[in-house]
Order: sequence, then C-alpha cells, then structure tokens
Amino acid sequence: MGTGIRTRTIKTRIVKIGNSQGIRIPKLLLEQSGIDTEVEIQVQDDLLIVRAAPRSRVGWDKSFAAMAEQKDDILLDRVNTTEWDRTEWEW
Repeated sequence: MGTGIRTRTIKTRIVKIGNSQGIRIPKLLLEQSGIDTEVEIQVQDDLLIVRAAPRSRVGWDKSFAAMAEQKDDILLDRVNTTEWDRTEWEW
C-alpha cells in the first residue's frame, strides 16, 4: 500500500558554520519539499524533522481585493472619537 510520498535518501556531512553546525541541503530536495525560506525543526526520538514553516496570511491580499470589489470591506466597529481625538490628534 503506497502513500504517494516520494522519498530520497542522501548522505551528507555536518559542517561547522561559525559557532554552530549545519547541513547542506541539495537544491533538488528543497524543490521537492517546497521549502524555500523558513523552516521548523523538531526532534522526535532519534529523528530530526525539518519542514517548511507555515506562512501566515497567505492569500489575504487576494481576499481583500475580492472583498473591495464586492463592497464587502466596510468597517464593522463604530468609531467613537473623543474630544482629544477631535482637537489634539492630527489625522
């Protein structure tokens, strides 16, 4: 029973990077994994798991544009200004 997950094993060395240590990840593996900038690293028993970090707010720009087109981008909260807001604050 296959899971549909392609696996590839590559042996590499741990290298010194300043006061830390790291590994070089081949470009092909990064492309296959979808990892491009930030990662999460987790230790599970004797495994070191590296995965792409979740990206917040992905697609929000398109959603906001669609809301504006549909005139569904009104402010829901009433703005209650104070005397200070009206006289002292520069808008």
